[in-house]
Amino acid sequence: MNKKINYISVSILTLFLSFTLSAQEGKVTVDQDSDIDKLLEYKKDIKTTKVFRIQVYQSVDPDKADREKSNFLNTYEEWPVEIVWNTPNYKVWVGNFATRLEADRALSKIKKNYMNAIIFQPKLDTKQ
Repeated sequence: MNKKINYISVSILTLFLSFTLSAQEGKVTVDQDSDIDKLLEYKKDIKTTKVFRIQVYQSVDPDKADREKSNFLNTYEEWPVEIVWNTPNYKVWVGNFATRLEADRALSKIKKNYMNAIIFQPKLDTKQ
């Protein structure tokens, strides 16, 4: 009987407290320098992010690379494709992926037709 009374009293107390509790309300204001907006706009213009690409083909023959680029574009239209000459090979590169996850998702689709496709990060040009 004593346990039953304790259980009932704790239940009533909990119920009473839950009605009387309420969250605090507040207002947050942020004061920032106007130069921060200028800096953010400047940072958007500068390419500071890493880029991932997928290489689907390489050959010493530029005509074969061009044919493979056309074949790729006929199959997959959603990614940009370019041929890059990197001594002594012509390479077919796909995409401009901002994250590795995005590149992995594209690679899983591309691997169905291009078994040797790989993800890589090209070296950024420092001649700007």
